[in-house]
Amino acid sequence: MSKKSKIAAPRNAKKPPAQPETLETQDPPPTGADEPSSAAPEEAPEAARDVPVPSLSKPAPKNNYVLVILDSCRFDSFVAANTPRMKQLGALERRYSYAAWTAPSHYNLMTGLLPHTSPPHVYASEYYKQDFYKYSERLGIEGIKFRSFVPELWFPTYLRKQGYRTHARVSLPVISQFTNINHDFNSYRLMPHHNDMKAMLGDMFFTDDRPSFWLLNVGETHYPYALPDEPENEWPRISGVHGVFKRLDESIVDGEVVVSDEQFFDEAKMEQLRRRQIDSISYIDGVMEQLFDLVPKNTYITITADHGELFGEAGYFGHGPIMHEKVFEVPFLEGKLR
Repeated sequence: MSKKSKIAAPRNAKKPPAQPETLETQDPPPTGADEPSSAAPEEAPEAARDVPVPSLSKPAPKNNYVLVILDSCRFDSFVAANTPRMKQLGALERRYSYAAWTAPSHYNLMTGLLPHTSPPHVYASEYYKQDFYKYSERLGIEGIKFRSFVPELWFPTYLRKQGYRTHARVSLPVISQFTNINHDFNSYRLMPHHNDMKAMLGDMFFTDDRPSFWLLNVGETHYPYALPDEPENEWPRISGVHGVFKRLDESIVDGEVVVSDEQFFDEAKMEQLRRRQIDSISYIDGVMEQLFDLVPKNTYITITADHGELFGEAGYFGHGPIMHEKVFEVPFLEGKLR
């Protein structure tokens, strides 16, 4: 990292567009992506939701909060990658996701429950208490109160009640602005390309009058683990849930689902895919330097994953309808840089 871009040095916050409280975005409709597309964006329904913000009651939050989700990022892939910038946030932890694929995991994350540590001999209620109280540090709120979390049990709603502006930039269409996860966000956008975290940073802004929450769902670490400059015709391709729904009607013949004759990945291909994910994580570490330079002082950042990935263990690949420890095992690190 150059002296010019030292993380320890404060950065001026990026100025927001006009009327940030009702920021509107014109986004592409879902394009298939688990089989990502480079199709040009088309007009979409309004992605912003203008929710009245109550006047702040004491104590006011002190921190912006950025939650970065490295989609499908397996814990030991993260360990094998070169990640010096991300590790500046704090100690790397092995944690476990509450779900095995993108959509349900993100819904769970938006209840405020981050990947867990799986402690033995502890009631879930006791773990939840400690887990939620950590938001006192993340948000910088002394004497934080959680009663307003109910009845919605929705983290963006709770943050709005605390005076936050809430924003999301996501990479995968299964959690696009057309889905129900887009609730109580000031702005919410599915990015035109599934593998371009840098483009998300160009959308980010912070204001001086109120803190901001940003959810960033990063797609480079999701299959096919493609970097932005990699030609699409070189990507390996299989469909996830979104792609299956797009093509399922054509796969039903005479009332039965036609089974694909595609051969399962062999050991050499699994290793190639594992290396691709590791390389994508190392690439993202470089992009994180730009994020760290962008965020203003008093910004707390959590980096984790929505679920893990399998590369041949017990005959599995990927994630989804799989019960295996590696599909739930994720990296977790967080902290403030300044």
